[in-house]
Amino acid sequence: MVRSENRSPLFRDHAREDFMGRTGLYIALGIGVVTGLVFGLFPELDIAISRVFYEHVIGGNHFGWRIYPPLMTARDAGLWVGTVIIFGVLAALAFKLVFPQRRSLISGRSVLFLCATMALGPGLLVNVILKDNWHRSRPIDVPQLGGTEIFTPWWDPRGGCDSNCAFVSGDVSGAVWTIAPAVLVPPPYRIIAVGAALALGTGMAVVRVMAGGHFTSDVLFAAVFTFLVIWLVYALIFRWPSTRLSEDESERRLERFSARCRRMTGWLSHRVATEIAGPPGEAGDDPKIKRRSGWW
Repeated sequence: MVRSENRSPLFRDHAREDFMGRTGLYIALGIGVVTGLVFGLFPELDIAISRVFYEHVIGGNHFGWRIYPPLMTARDAGLWVGTVIIFGVLAALAFKLVFPQRRSLISGRSVLFLCATMALGPGLLVNVILKDNWHRSRPIDVPQLGGTEIFTPWWDPRGGCDSNCAFVSGDVSGAVWTIAPAVLVPPPYRIIAVGAALALGTGMAVVRVMAGGHFTSDVLFAAVFTFLVIWLVYALIFRWPSTRLSEDESERRLERFSARCRRMTGWLSHRVATEIAGPPGEAGDDPKIKRRSGWW
């Protein structure tokens, strides 16, 4: 039996290391593989699941849940969770840029981790690369569910949608991203935070399918892709010895970044002032006009 007094903080971190280690990776990959195979071999399952919610009519509208106020309020509230968190992180980053010698309000590694996962996951991968280039139509738009655009399985990037398409769900990606701040919560409350993040992601996925905004495979892949981005960035910053950062090193990098930002701001300010003043010859020989040179 392990004596309680031998349980160090590292022992108490095993829950996070397990979730963000091999266990979490294997679970995410397993869900991704099963989703890909099942909905790839039997794409009609996406239609069958969405049809259940298509047949729920409110005010003459199919997919009636999409206009059900409590459900839409819940969706909006879910979107605000991630938004508030990332704005708080950006505010802490702005504080560090303005006061580079002051200790960061949030640890440098945490700022880097949260900003990188949001930018690479919900930002670049989901909303830039996939949603605008994987032309899968939404359930509400396919003919099997009252629409006019062609239905395609998840693996086919062709379809009738031009932009902001079904594959994958941006709302679900943003909700699942809250796992990133959750794994940084101190040990006594971490399991609660991670559980809340998983519940938020699951709830958002259900809401989007009920509203006809996404197929089931769309929301599952959104969750898998977002978690894999979080897992990889976490490993780079916190776990892998060849790439992980110490807290002091992250502070130094933020200070160097702050210095570059101030230099860039000064350079841009000078360029704007120069453009407003006009070319040097415009002032002529009027002695009343004093030129300031060398302010570079």
